[in-house]
This record gives sequence, structure tokens and C-alpha cells, in this order.
Amino acid sequence: MRKLSWIFLLLLTACSKKPADQPSTPVTPVNFSIQSWSVDGSTGVTSYVHVKPNPVIRLGFQAPINRTTVNGAIKLNTASAVTVPYSVDYASGDSVLIVQPSAALDFLSRYSLVIGTGLQSKSGGRLTSPTTINLYTQIDSTDKFARITDDALLTLVQRQTFRYFWDFAHPVSGLARERNTSGDVVTTGGSGFGIMAIPAAVERGFITRAQALTRMQTVVGFLKNTAQKFHGAFPHWLNGTTGVVVPFSAKDNGADLVETSFLMMGLITARQYFNDAGTAETNLRNDINTIYNAVEWSWFRKNNEQVLYWHWSPNFAWDMNLPIRGWNECLITYVLAASSTTFTIPKTVYDQGWAKDGTMRNGNPYYNITLPLGPNLGGPLFFSHYSFLGINPTGLVDAYANYQDQVVNHSRINFEYCKANPRSQVGYSDQCWGLTASDIPGGYTASSPTNDVGVIAPTAALSSMPFTPNASMAALRFFYYKLGDKIWKDYGFVDAFHLGNPWFADSFLAIDQGPIVVMIENHRSQLIWNLFMSAPEVKAGMRKLGFTGPNL
Repeated sequence: MRKLSWIFLLLLTACSKKPADQPSTPVTPVNFSIQSWSVDGSTGVTSYVHVKPNPVIRLGFQAPINRTTVNGAIKLNTASAVTVPYSVDYASGDSVLIVQPSAALDFLSRYSLVIGTGLQSKSGGRLTSPTTINLYTQIDSTDKFARITDDALLTLVQRQTFRYFWDFAHPVSGLARERNTSGDVVTTGGSGFGIMAIPAAVERGFITRAQALTRMQTVVGFLKNTAQKFHGAFPHWLNGTTGVVVPFSAKDNGADLVETSFLMMGLITARQYFNDAGTAETNLRNDINTIYNAVEWSWFRKNNEQVLYWHWSPNFAWDMNLPIRGWNECLITYVLAASSTTFTIPKTVYDQGWAKDGTMRNGNPYYNITLPLGPNLGGPLFFSHYSFLGINPTGLVDAYANYQDQVVNHSRINFEYCKANPRSQVGYSDQCWGLTASDIPGGYTASSPTNDVGVIAPTAALSSMPFTPNASMAALRFFYYKLGDKIWKDYGFVDAFHLGNPWFADSFLAIDQGPIVVMIENHRSQLIWNLFMSAPEVKAGMRKLGFTGPNL
């Protein structure tokens, strides 16, 4: 009986099995996509700014994720493609991933979370398309340096910035290199700005008067005896060893009258400072007079036209064909041309050429501030810096403007624009402001409210110190204390920075460093203004052009 039961059980089991050749139904993997993501609760964009150092990144997918594929498919990288470790938590049946960096991210840095197509679902499906989420971390609001008095901070900035013109000057000519990577290329205008900084450096105790005199003898001797000149005018760039012109562009290989005027402004300032009756300083003054008096300003009218021209080339003559017309940084060119006792220009050249018979006037309000001269919203701030390193605008008036109003209102408009930040640039504020010509990522541009690429140049706010002292001092504190770990270096502040896509220049430019030293000094003591404006031919030339004011 037991044997029959056992045989029956075997037959029943065999009948319940499927045939060996019957296949199982295959499961087809379904590909999937990312449905949503957020960073610290913020959704809907692929680039996040002001990200905290420990962000919570939430990723939502159409399907549950195969955990074993996550580390290979999802990468958190620095801007230089270094992988950053992270941790992952899972939610909603593994269709939501919560990603956090394992350690705090660096401040003011760019990171990217890359979600690659190697990510798989539990059913074997693959992510249909990759996604990259960019993260731009916030500013570290802690002070980077110990607090000091504002006066001590101004001195520190002047001293450190002056080193560009003293320690980094060309070893042969003593002139200023165009930028910190220029090798033997020296700049005419930037050297003029550096020369103007020398009296401030002596008076502040950074160097001695004897050291300054020795340097000026080197510079003036090179300019007088070695440097290549064209009708007395200098090129934009020179080789600091040989004195031979270095072309600024294909046809700009000769005279640059505007750069020459910046240089002459510096030399006249130095001449007025080194006023000792002894032989050394007397010879220096005489050599400076020889250089200035040799500039054939009137020749640059090109056949006696009622305007000055910027360039002349020994190969291409007047081909660049750029008349110097206002309003921009070139007022000093007309002032020094009119002041020349050897190759002067008449007032008609100033009125018809520079002032365009008054059409350089603006007169419109911006942010409820009236701008007397120049383009919409004032243009880059160097318009109010370069000529006014030496020309004191205080109470200065002519037929076209009150120049104190011009430079103050231009600076205020630039400040108000950055404060209002109509283009939503990252980092702009009443403490982080200033648009002017500077390096930018991948190039160079003249930044202004009408050409705003998100780049702040420290020279813009700092060189406006005499015009907007409170706003400029607030900017200086912010640049030094809050961004100092990024932008404060051996020669002062780097040329520029961008806080949106964090970028910090590694460059220093003579034409940006020089105005910082000079204009801070004008704010503090008016030393450079007093020196330049004391030159008798400058007073006579400005009166000739119709200027009036307390310093004339």
C-alpha cells in the first residue's frame, strides 16, 4: 500500500512540470530619464549660485535606480576635473537619490555634478541622456585678514600696489612693464602713471627721496637718449632694453599721442616734485623739459586740421585715422598740447576737435544723477581717472562742463548701476562695484553699464576714491577683508574678478595699478594734483582753453 502511494505521488509531480523546452518570458529593460532635481530645495535651473559649502542635491528619476551603478555614473567634479567624494541616500523606492559632498566644498569655486548614461535602473534600463548641474559656491563672509584702521589700510594698499612699479620695473629702463607677463615690453602711459606714484611713495616713506631720484634719472635718461620717438612722441609700447618700438597692432608701430600725454603728465609731476636747486635735480628737470618740449603736438593736427590725431606710423602714416574726440580719457592730451611752449595748438582745435563744438555734452539723468558729458551712463570709469590723475577737477569749469560734477557724477552712476544690478550679475552690491577696462576671462574689455560682462575691477572703485570716498572705502574693505584670500597678492589687488562663474585674474596691469596709488594719494593729501597743477605751462595752457577754477 505504501509503495502504491509513493508511485502515485511521483506521477502527480511529473505531470505538474512544464516541458523542458518551453522558454521563460524575457523582461525587456526600459530606459528612463531624470525627472527633477533640486539644490538646497531650489529647482528648475542647471546652474546654481551662492551654493552653501554642504549642499543637499536631490535627484528624481522615472525608475528605481540600481545602486551598484551610481558611483560610476554620477561624478561631482571641481572646475579642474578633480573628483570630489560624496555620499548618497535613497528614497521613494530608490527612484530619488540625495547626494551630499563628503566634506565641505571650497568657497567661491565652481563644481559640476555630472549624471552619465552609465546610470541604470533596477530593471537594467539606462539613463537616456546625461545631465550636468553646475554649482557656484558662495562667498566666505569671514574676514581674511585682521582688521586695521582705514588709514592704515589705505597706506597698505598704496605700498603693496607701488611695488609693481618699483620692484617689478624693467631692470634696464626703469619703466613699467605693460603687465606682469610682459617681459621686456614696457608701456608708455602706464609708466607715466607709475612715475606719478613716486612722489607719493617718498612722502609715505616707502622709498627715500635719493632712491626716487636715482630711479627717475634712469627713466629720464632712457626716454631722452634711447627710446624711439616719432616727431617727439612715444609709441604705446617699447622694448625696455633697446628702446625700440614694439607694435601695439599691425599699423600702430609709431607715435601714440594719448599714451605720450600720460607719460608727459607723469614727467611734469616728477619735475615739479624734484625741485631742489642742486645739480642732480636741476639736470633731471632740464632733461624732462627737453623731452616734453620735443613733442610736436601741433604736427598731429595732420595738415592743420582742427583736431588732434591719435596715431602716426613711419610705415603707414595716418592710416589708422583716429581723431581724438571727447568725451573719454583724453582731455589731458589737449591740455598738454595747449600747454606746450614749442608746438602748441590754438583753442579752436580744442573746441572743434575735442569738444565737437559742444556735442560731447550729455546732460541726461541716470539714477537721478545728471551726467554733464560723455556716453550713455558714463562709460568705463577710466574716463574719469586717467586725465584726472594730474588735473584737479575741484571747481574746474569751462564752456562745456563743471568737471567736478562730471567725475563725481560719473562715479556715482557707476556705483548706483552696480548697486541696482539690473542684469542680476552675481556679487554686485554697494560694497562690490566698479566697471572699467580690465582683463576678463579669456580676454580684455572696457566694462561699463552698457558693456557689463559681470567682471569687477578693483581699480574702478579704488581710483574713484577722491570722488566717492565712502563708497570706494566700503569697496576697499570688501575687496581686502572678504575677498583678500582670492585677490590680494604681491602687487596689490589682481586686475579683476567674476563672482558668478568664479574667476580671479592672475594679472596686474600698469594702467590699472598706477591710478590706485595716485588717486588714493589725491584723496588723502591732493599731493599729485598739487604738483601737476603747479606747473606754470599747465596753468597757462588750461587758461588758454577757457578753463577757470581755484587751482588755476
